[in-house]
Amino acid sequence: MPGNLLGNNIRRILIVDDHPLICRGLAEMINNEKDLRVCGEANDINSAMKRIADLKPDAVMVDLSLKSSSGIDLIKAIKARHPDLPALVYSMHDESVFAERVLRAGAKGYVMKDQPPGILLKALRKVLDGNIYFSDAVTTRLLDRLTAVGSAAPQDPVAALTDRELEIFNLMGQELTARQIAARLNISIKTVEAHRDHIKSKMGIQSSSDLSSYAKEWLQGRSG
Repeated sequence: MPGNLLGNNIRRILIVDDHPLICRGLAEMINNEKDLRVCGEANDINSAMKRIADLKPDAVMVDLSLKSSSGIDLIKAIKARHPDLPALVYSMHDESVFAERVLRAGAKGYVMKDQPPGILLKALRKVLDGNIYFSDAVTTRLLDRLTAVGSAAPQDPVAALTDRELEIFNLMGQELTARQIAARLNISIKTVEAHRDHIKSKMGIQSSSDLSSYAKEWLQGRSG
């Protein structure tokens, strides 16, 4: 079990987010709770894994967009090296797009940043207690998918994308250019274009403009 240096009734949280103001706000909110404390912060995979090893937190809050890395990759690393350490995603990205992905990666919950503080604290305590937290809408969709196994329901072509391809497809739906996506994900424009070509091939779409239009329509459909 993760260590606890502040007493049996206080659980220690590591925040992994590359926005200092968000980290500061989260720390202030969490530290106001009698049973929770922020023990440290990190902004990418390397610093997060080192902090986990050094601080031994009871849970990790992870944003999906990190400095020079992906939150999903971090969740996978935590699951591989610290399988008993729960990770809660706290992100601006639409949970309807990423919730199932982070669950498969090993996260125990997902809260969007536009939710009230009480929802985040509720989710945090749930994962600390060994439970899973997702919104009612996501939970219903996941259960519907489980009960639909073997049915003739059509498969969403986006489900065939890798985690990185989904990140790029999602950003295309937000109307970011290849250059903007490369800067956001800290990868080269050529890498973005290679992933974009793979996405087009998987979806049977010929042009990048058609793919961008499809991504925008798909994202609007998920959030609507």
